[in-house]
Amino acid sequence: MLYCDLILNSLPEAARRALQAMSASKYQYQSEFARRYYGQGKAEGKAEGKAEGKAEGKAEGKAEGRLEIVLKLLAARYGELSAAVVTRVREASTADLERIAERVLTAETADEALSAR
Repeated sequence: MLYCDLILNSLPEAARRALQAMSASKYQYQSEFARRYYGQGKAEGKAEGKAEGKAEGKAEGKAEGRLEIVLKLLAARYGELSAAVVTRVREASTADLERIAERVLTAETADEALSAR
């Protein structure tokens, strides 16, 4: 950014206005070096973004699946769940969902399965 500022301020006024009027998104690099490295950076950025998005989607999918399984376990064991129970489960952390799933095996009621003991 400092380099761009230095170049911009060393240009004559007409050249500075012309450069500022250019659309950076439509600019075509002139040198082979710039085209190659700009394209490489763009491709790497896309690949990184894709990998991050995939990992985030996978984590969200696992969390949603865990939530749905806990709700199914509770309903199978205790019957129809109240809206309050469903809300409590939906607001639970991943660690809480794991503890609830374990307590379903021994708890007498859904409220007991959701308790923090």
